Amino acid sequence: MNKKIVIVGLGLIGGSLAKAFQKYSECTVAGIDRDPGVVKAALGCGAIDKAGGDEDIRNADLLYLCLYPQADIDFVSSHIHLIPPSCLVTDTCGIKSEICAHLPRMAKEHGFPFVGGHPMAGKEKSGFAASDADLFADASYIIVPCGAPRSAVDLLKAIAVELGFGGTVVTTPEHHDQMIAFTSQLPHVLACAYVMSPQCLEHNGFSAGSYRDVSRVANINEQLWAELFIDNRKALAYELDTLIANITDIKEAVVKSDVETLRALLRRGRLIKERLGE
Repeated sequence: MNKKIVIVGLGLIGGSLAKAFQKYSECTVAGIDRDPGVVKAALGCGAIDKAGGDEDIRNADLLYLCLYPQADIDFVSSHIHLIPPSCLVTDTCGIKSEICAHLPRMAKEHGFPFVGGHPMAGKEKSGFAASDADLFADASYIIVPCGAPRSAVDLLKAIAVELGFGGTVVTTPEHHDQMIAFTSQLPHVLACAYVMSPQCLEHNGFSAGSYRDVSRVANINEQLWAELFIDNRKALAYELDTLIANITDIKEAVVKSDVETLRALLRRGRLIKERLGE
């Protein structure tokens, strides 16, 4: 595939997309970032072909928004007069209801297609320095059409395959955010709450795989995740209520030394995990 790509925001996801386009496609990539040092680093390692500007947006085939949710909306609002009707605009945000409440309307008013996107890949570390051309290998790419033409959705699917994603999932903003509250946001809440224990400071010598597995994503970008949590507060609050109820049931069985109830609860968890086979 040979397209003119503009990537706005060269952090972990935007930088990894740039590197993946360079490694796996014939596309040319222009990069935009508020930090000149990041643009310089991206140019230096060949992740982008050029520093992006207004003319690149005017000639773009695809515009990738890889900023925080509100920053994505603000960028389109301030550059909307530059986006041609032939340019497919997409984002990479971890929530979709907030994005899809604004960008599809703006796209329709100005005549270009917008399709929501969410590459299900990441690391504990953020920023361009952590970006990797193979970050998306075998990952899922979630697509939220938002009323865009089928051709735009098909183009994003084809790009996902070319960049090494394992598959695509097409869904609605509401279902996306419900599932992400459980699969992504809740584990980050759990990890942060877990390491807040006073015992965490003394874990060395007493911890192994369980500690690493549960605490891994506590290394969090609090500015980004606070915005994501609040934008998705209804779905996340529901998952938190469910988790708190389950923990409370286990706690009460422990406090009461109710071994039968405790075994039943632990067995229930084990059977669910075994049934999923993951």
